Amino acid sequence: MDDPHSTPLRMPVNEKYKDMGTVVVGKIEAGSLKKGSTFLMMPNSVKVEVQAIFNELEEEIPAAAVGDNVRIRLRGIEEEDIMIGFVLCHLKYPVHAVSKFEAQLGILDHKNMICAGYTAVLHIHNAIEEVSLSAMLHLLDKKTGRKSKRPPQFLKKSQQGIVMIETSGPLCVETFTDSPRLGRFTLRDEGKIIAIGKVTKLHFGNDEA
Repeated sequence: MDDPHSTPLRMPVNEKYKDMGTVVVGKIEAGSLKKGSTFLMMPNSVKVEVQAIFNELEEEIPAAAVGDNVRIRLRGIEEEDIMIGFVLCHLKYPVHAVSKFEAQLGILDHKNMICAGYTAVLHIHNAIEEVSLSAMLHLLDKKTGRKSKRPPQFLKKSQQGIVMIETSGPLCVETFTDSPRLGRFTLRDEGKIIAIGKVTKLHFGNDEA
């Protein structure tokens, strides 16, 4: 695997507020940042400048790296234009933002069978989004990992499958292979975790599938 220190910056936002400017709080999942650098806030593609970085002890620091929990004052964006689950990232290598992706899903607990059209709440890094399972693509054999040729009609408790997930708007995600932290998720229904999953393939606007 790539050294997360040398990979492009990824910092999902878990808190934001106004304090002499716009402040975001989060844990750096990949890469590093320093005061004065310019980054991109995704998915709205806004260029921002790092005015100040503070560590967990509220001390101002010149730079921060992967694994650090930080508070960052930004220039170039208003607090109301940021949502929890947005991702601060490298200017040239931003996180992907899609509204459709394929995922491997393991059903933990659900009283009913899950079919295409099922809606649930997706929790991925710091983002929480209502989603629909728009298609059932394959059933997975739990022993061999082999995909079924035909799409299943449904998934039920203890089964694993590949499904298509759609969101109402762009969501910052990566495949699990590229970034486990940005590609691992849970699905909840009525507050209960009903499935765990990982993103396997991203679909962009011009994809037909």
